[in-house]
Amino acid sequence: MTKKLYILNGPNLNLLGTREPEVYGRATLAEIETQTREHVKNHGLDLVFRQSNSEGQLVDWIQEARAQAACLVINAGAYTHTSVAILDALKTLEIPIIELHLSNPAARESFRTHSYVALAATGVIAGFGGHGYILAVDAAAGLIG
Repeated sequence: MTKKLYILNGPNLNLLGTREPEVYGRATLAEIETQTREHVKNHGLDLVFRQSNSEGQLVDWIQEARAQAACLVINAGAYTHTSVAILDALKTLEIPIIELHLSNPAARESFRTHSYVALAATGVIAGFGGHGYILAVDAAAGLIG
């Protein structure tokens, strides 16, 4: 049975390519997903790639990952800095968790320096734009073994 890698994306990431391209880049989430799907084949993993603007939907998918995933990558967007519900869901996982950001939150507004997700994450990838997803796949493959 092939191991599954879950990549979950939070609010406003559906607007990539048009929303603040100077911060988040010009690639759309669909383009990033296509590149990520190509790259994940190199590691023999199945990819579940999803986006929602709804905190509750993200929590449901995190809970689903408890039984389905070998590793979880999450770009929680603004929920990174606000959601105790997502933190609580992440803390139920017994798999590696990678926190992912397109930009470098530490170099932005002060409220972005606090991450609830980091409290449950195995590691963090930030500031590499869309290439961060490729780095996350490589990191996940290494963590899964």
